[in-house]
Amino acid sequence: MFAAEKKLVGAHMLVAIVALTLGSLFGPLQALEHMGLNLYPTLKAVGVQSYYQGLTLHGVLNALVWTTVFITGFLTLATVRTLGRPIVKIWISWVGFGLMVVGLVIAAIPLLLNQASVLYTFYPPLQAPWYYYLGLVLFVVGSWVSGWSLIITVVVWRRENKGQTTPFMAFASVITVVLWQICTLGIASEILVLILPWSLGLVQGIDVQLSRTLFWFTGHPLVYFWLLPAYVSWYGMIPKQAGGKLFSEPLARFSFWMFLLLSTPLGLHHQYVDPGLTEGAKFLHAVLTYAVFFPSMLTAFNVIASMENGARARGGKGLVGWIRALPWKEPSFAAQVLAMILFAFGGAGGVINASYNINLVIHNTAWVPGHFHLTVGTAVTLSFMGILYWMLPYLTGKALWSKKAALWQAWLWFGGMAIFSTGMHRIGLLGAPRRTMLGVAIDNYGSGEWRIPTLLVGIGGMILFVSLVIFLAEMVMTLRSKVKVEVDMPIAEPLHNDPMPNWLNNWKPWLAGTVGMIVVAYGPVLIQLIGSIASNAPGFQLW
Repeated sequence: MFAAEKKLVGAHMLVAIVALTLGSLFGPLQALEHMGLNLYPTLKAVGVQSYYQGLTLHGVLNALVWTTVFITGFLTLATVRTLGRPIVKIWISWVGFGLMVVGLVIAAIPLLLNQASVLYTFYPPLQAPWYYYLGLVLFVVGSWVSGWSLIITVVVWRRENKGQTTPFMAFASVITVVLWQICTLGIASEILVLILPWSLGLVQGIDVQLSRTLFWFTGHPLVYFWLLPAYVSWYGMIPKQAGGKLFSEPLARFSFWMFLLLSTPLGLHHQYVDPGLTEGAKFLHAVLTYAVFFPSMLTAFNVIASMENGARARGGKGLVGWIRALPWKEPSFAAQVLAMILFAFGGAGGVINASYNINLVIHNTAWVPGHFHLTVGTAVTLSFMGILYWMLPYLTGKALWSKKAALWQAWLWFGGMAIFSTGMHRIGLLGAPRRTMLGVAIDNYGSGEWRIPTLLVGIGGMILFVSLVIFLAEMVMTLRSKVKVEVDMPIAEPLHNDPMPNWLNNWKPWLAGTVGMIVVAYGPVLIQLIGSIASNAPGFQLW
């Protein structure tokens, strides 16, 4: 790989890991609070004023910063390496990275001062200082700019290589970038048009319903922005790591097109209980939410078939006996496959979240964070950790410090998250609210049924913290290692080298279909909300 691009990717990984570290410090604090051990009063001396400040820091740093910065760096690496050419204008990528860092610093100031404890979703009428929202805008714009750099590079490559099929990982990376460019239009509109003027005092109130709708225009597609880079690895590298080849590249490409088409027009399933939205609109979004399970199932089939191909090439036999032949002692592979296993349970919970009537049982309960800790907290985060187990040696030329420790880290994360998420799902079914100090709630009105699930939350949270410490030790000790090693990026070849169908190479109909789906799903909703806009909610700072 080219030296300048390695430096760029390394800078992204450094910021991402620091964000993960700082954000994860608050995870065990919240888990222990749910168990009944509230340590937040003792933290006031170091500036942490409340549970809700810690919850906001945890959500923003882990769900937004860690993921976005890692993804931007990883997709840059995947694109450059598989195209075999450098970024066309690398200064654009550095500008994007710089904007993300500047935006992060600006947003971090009010977060650390307890002036922006508005939680990850920053729902109005909770209000933060105007510069917090400005920091978020700069961060998102920075990610856009980095994405433009990748798009330009792929466009130039296609001009230089007319008639050739774009390598799969570069193709999938650009689809992920385009998805992000489209879906973040919602949150950008919410902040620039509604929240910034309101937080600056230019208008006295804000329309809460319209703000929430614009947020969820981005909020659920954000899940696929997190997941698709993991899929890039599951499709593009896991087959190679398993010792085989990608079972079906055309099917993989079709899955990514379907994710682009279906990921954005489904945000209203987060708003089933919101007034002012028609039942017809909610039903349409429910149907589209179910539809996006289709490419997820295609992914499961394709990736498992690819791993089976590799396992049988390694000597695996039997209907399921081939699983034992997989390279379980390789931490990068093991971490990502363990992430897949827990993600299967997260997907099953997603069916419940998408169901209009069943959703009413678990809406805004602890079930919801239990669910997304299986998705972004495991399918995404544990996969990214696994990717780093080959990426860090690849970037630095230094050997991974300890494969055994890395394996322990992956299995501890798997076990800790299974325990933690089980507890969260259970107390959610018992009616425990999300975004709430449950230790206080249990003391005042919680039943005895809450005791064991909240104990599981605390135990699981501490196991996850131990796993994180091992991961960070692995990163630091690898950087300090004096053992040199040459590591290549594990790029999987397709099992069959058949010509790619033209309809899988043509961007125009897929982009047109994506815009059309969004117009149908959101056009009437936004017209109705904007036509009856009521900017009358003042701002509140509760914590």
